[in-house]
Amino acid sequence: MNWKQNPYMRLMRLDKPVGNFLLLWPTLWALWLANAGHPNPFIVTVFVLGVFLMRAAGCVINDFADRKVDGFVKRTALRPLATGEISSKHALILFFSLITCAFILVLSLDWQTIGLSFVALILAIIYPFMKRYTHFPQVFLGAAFGWAIPMVYMASLGTIPTEAWLLFLANVCWVVAYDTMYAMVDYEDDLKVGIKSTAVLFGRLNNFWIGLFQLMFFGLMLKLGWSYQLNSYYFTGLAMAFALAVYHQILITHWLPQSCFKAFLNNNMLGAIIFIGLVLSYTS
Repeated sequence: MNWKQNPYMRLMRLDKPVGNFLLLWPTLWALWLANAGHPNPFIVTVFVLGVFLMRAAGCVINDFADRKVDGFVKRTALRPLATGEISSKHALILFFSLITCAFILVLSLDWQTIGLSFVALILAIIYPFMKRYTHFPQVFLGAAFGWAIPMVYMASLGTIPTEAWLLFLANVCWVVAYDTMYAMVDYEDDLKVGIKSTAVLFGRLNNFWIGLFQLMFFGLMLKLGWSYQLNSYYFTGLAMAFALAVYHQILITHWLPQSCFKAFLNNNMLGAIIFIGLVLSYTS
């Protein structure tokens, strides 16, 4: 069997790596900013491995939460829990195995960072269920995806400065923007099955609200660039990323599912460009 066809691989989204990178980029931003461009290789290794483990765990618990509704949504109808390829019991065993591996990694760091890791676990567990109770599951996803940021600063500096929280907030804005694009793909199906999201809440004003969160993201990233006295490479990368954000606005204008999904995927490139600018700013 092709490994991409293995139901456990698909449950962890190993066949769809973009999500890994969307979680990885802000973690790398934090590693470079917190360490003036020279992060400890061991800490980098711990967090990069942690990103992949926690993203896989997040996908498993997300599908567990959605196992009874995924079958009614076209995009998710063939997910392993929805089709019965994997049982709920085995999915939970896999989830706890993944978070245990992630926790073993964190144990190599200081006790303050270990303490912060419990918040990461709580966010990973509660996020999938928020779409039942609030129209802002994207905010919880942003917090879950961004919690590595304060952990990175604590592991690197022994404290969490204001800049760490600004970067965390910037990441939340970015995640709300791109995950709303993602939710636009399932808009009609989500209405039918009663799933809540920012896309459902914003409705026909999705472009406006996504644009507003994009502007807040870039405003915060500009402020961080000035705070850290980064050079023109960083700001050039930010300008290029902003051009991509404008392109995303064009893609989602007519609410075509394929175009909205393309805009979502393209955010991987946006995150990469910012990171490249950041690295060049510290090495030039």
